[in-house]
Amino acid sequence: MNFNIKKMVWSAVVGTSCVTLNAVAKEYFNPQLLETTETSAPPIDLALYAEQSIPPGDFNLDIYINDAYVDSGTVTFKRVEEAGNTNANTSEVRPCLSIQQLKSWNIRVESYPELVADKGDCAKLTAIPELNITVKMSTQRLELFVPQVAMLNPPRGFVPEDKWDDGINAGLLNYSLSGQTTHSRDDGATTNSQFAVLQPGLNLGAWRFRNYSTFNHDENTREWQSIYNYVERDIRRLKSRLTLGEANTAAGIFDSLQFTGLQLSSDSEMLPDSLQGFAPVVRGIAKSNAQVTIYQDGYSIYKTFVPAGAFEIRDLNPTGSSGDLHVVVKEADGREQRFIVPYASLAILQREGQLKYSVVGGETRSSDGRSQNMNFMQLSAAYGLPYGITVYGGFQQAENDYTQVLAGSGLNLGQMGAVSVDVAQSLSTLTWPGEKNTFSRRRGESLQVRYSKAFPETGTDLTLAGYRISSRNYYSLADFAERQNRQGKDYGDDKRDRHRLEATISQNTEYGSVSLSWVRESYWDCSRTDSLSVGLSSSWGKVSWFLSYALNHNVPGTDDSSKTTNDNVLSLTINIPFNAFWNNERYDSVTASYSVSQSKDGPTTHNVGLNGTALANNALSWQAQEGYTSDTRSTSGNLSVAYQHSRADLSASYGYDDYSQHYNYALRGGALVHAQGITLSRSLNETVALVQAPGVKNAPVNGQVNILTDSSGNAVVPYIRPYHETSVGIDTRSLADTDMEIDNVSRMLVPTRGSVVKARFHTAIGFRAMMSLWHQQRPVPFGAMVTRSDEEKDDKNAPEQHSNIVGDEGQVYIAGLKEKGTLRVKWGQATDQQCRVNYSFVHPQREKIMLYHAECL
Repeated sequence: MNFNIKKMVWSAVVGTSCVTLNAVAKEYFNPQLLETTETSAPPIDLALYAEQSIPPGDFNLDIYINDAYVDSGTVTFKRVEEAGNTNANTSEVRPCLSIQQLKSWNIRVESYPELVADKGDCAKLTAIPELNITVKMSTQRLELFVPQVAMLNPPRGFVPEDKWDDGINAGLLNYSLSGQTTHSRDDGATTNSQFAVLQPGLNLGAWRFRNYSTFNHDENTREWQSIYNYVERDIRRLKSRLTLGEANTAAGIFDSLQFTGLQLSSDSEMLPDSLQGFAPVVRGIAKSNAQVTIYQDGYSIYKTFVPAGAFEIRDLNPTGSSGDLHVVVKEADGREQRFIVPYASLAILQREGQLKYSVVGGETRSSDGRSQNMNFMQLSAAYGLPYGITVYGGFQQAENDYTQVLAGSGLNLGQMGAVSVDVAQSLSTLTWPGEKNTFSRRRGESLQVRYSKAFPETGTDLTLAGYRISSRNYYSLADFAERQNRQGKDYGDDKRDRHRLEATISQNTEYGSVSLSWVRESYWDCSRTDSLSVGLSSSWGKVSWFLSYALNHNVPGTDDSSKTTNDNVLSLTINIPFNAFWNNERYDSVTASYSVSQSKDGPTTHNVGLNGTALANNALSWQAQEGYTSDTRSTSGNLSVAYQHSRADLSASYGYDDYSQHYNYALRGGALVHAQGITLSRSLNETVALVQAPGVKNAPVNGQVNILTDSSGNAVVPYIRPYHETSVGIDTRSLADTDMEIDNVSRMLVPTRGSVVKARFHTAIGFRAMMSLWHQQRPVPFGAMVTRSDEEKDDKNAPEQHSNIVGDEGQVYIAGLKEKGTLRVKWGQATDQQCRVNYSFVHPQREKIMLYHAECL
């Protein structure tokens, strides 16, 4: 046999691992090209390779349409006979895709009635002209190239609801345990305290149960509190969430309020990113097939192609609080038309045609648990109108004693910024202590104005400016509930807000970035509170510094006393990384810091410190700090260390001052209970993923820091964004020197909020071997397929094992082999074109790849 010819054909047929399937006539390889002597291997059936290197069967593939990922799963390939011809040489092996699958991939199936096959579940893909299919086995991809006329155009980032995954039934637990031991220098007394936070949860289908409880223990107190209990689920048709139990109302039009009852509110995460937040509709007219590009602040933020005629762009991502949009329409002949769409935003603004709402019913809930609760209901909604206008309003009713109505409007003023104005009116029935059946009705009003504007030319960003003024008789629902609970006693009725002014401004200068935040509140008892902070930050090379000034006037304390504070504080902080002076990677993670602060009536304090990280992925962090107070000439110090493990976070610290020494410790983490057992993890967020790679331990999860599989091959990804596609994979580089292989290194997940979605990877654990297979004293034919027998499958729920293709001289590479087993070899349909190999590795040595010679019988 001519070795070079055989190698050329092997590369052309199999080695490329890339196959294009279309409606054109197929190529035919003459098997005799591979046979040059009478003693060669028996002829093989190359029908499977005449047009592609994939035989009929099931294969686990990622599906891409026009180079965009859309799905993954098991795809069945079947032989399709051409009409009127049953010759195997004129048949094709094509993927069997259902009409429902094509619909979920946004293909216009209604426009091609011939897609529905006469019999069977496979769509007749040739019904779509110019559709091409490519199979890339090297990357396990099925690529469909579909003409744009055959595609729907959903918003960018759109994920069909049938892909949303409610996840598995599971139990969840977040925990935080902390404690402190203090030794007093005055009397030598030692005190201990512990604090625990437990957040258990349970997922059953689409339902989520959550609890938040705390336990506080010290020398005099042993207290257990349940902060809230609720169940919730999503209502997909309404793009909303239903909550039942103890929770907080959604903040927005009204302030958030603790309640026990029912809430149905919009969930913007169910929308693609391109429809979240406010952005104007960009309208224009194209004179031909044109390219539309949108710029903001000199950056290209959107590009698309539109046909001739009027067009609308509704899926523009929100890019900030403001900044005009410059639109360029480039026609087919190269001519351009340009126009500007003004853009500014506030949180209340909604896109044109978009509704955001909340419906709440139940009773108010106080934090002390001793106050009298009131039945109430609350409705609120905001709707986007054309021309950048949003109308919004709300209604609150508490039994027969309180009513509030609010109405307002927001407007995108473009170059002038964005503004919203709303008016609220309350009607309250107040009772008085000591006088039975004595009450009075109070009617009050409140006006609120908010404004936002950026000035790109000067680098100024007026993020938020708000002004609110309320009449003496205006009560918010929270104010009214608090007053009624106390029956007027010690409530301080005149301590309610009269005016509130707030502003946040940032400015970039050649010397650094300046920020200002200011809040002023005045009350009906003529008192006033001011909080002002100003900061300037900059850097010299790798050295950074921050200068800040804070003014706090009449700020109330956290307890019930009327004590207030007045203080002015000026501080300077400088951070100096060691690599600013030593170009050595050993010092990259170490930073020195110095800070000094001076208060109006207090001492000047100085602090110097070192902090850094160590170990792989900076799992260990540490900090050492020493302080000095000028007026008392006293010192203080603190030393802390924290370790981030795949199963939990641990921290400990020691500190001292002139009064005491104290030791602190903390353990924080999570646990997931599922059908296969319990998996420990770091603290869980709302939505998580369970990674399962049976038998693969200590393998890193891609894109995660210090997340490794445990001894069972399980790991928890503690945060997954709900209703959006997220890729989860295993870093296989860590498996290079092991006897483990994974069939596919990534899974695409689309979880619903609060779900536990599973990413299961099918693993092959065992020997890796390069086998030389012989049949009837000749090498097994080139191109034969080798699979492990059914009893070789470790996972009975796994898809069929992938076949391995025999190469030159009967050689084939196979992974995941046990010490003993059986292989099936097939190079045709006839019985004399199939055989079985019973292999046994005698005294095997764990080498990267074992060499093995076997007879196929």
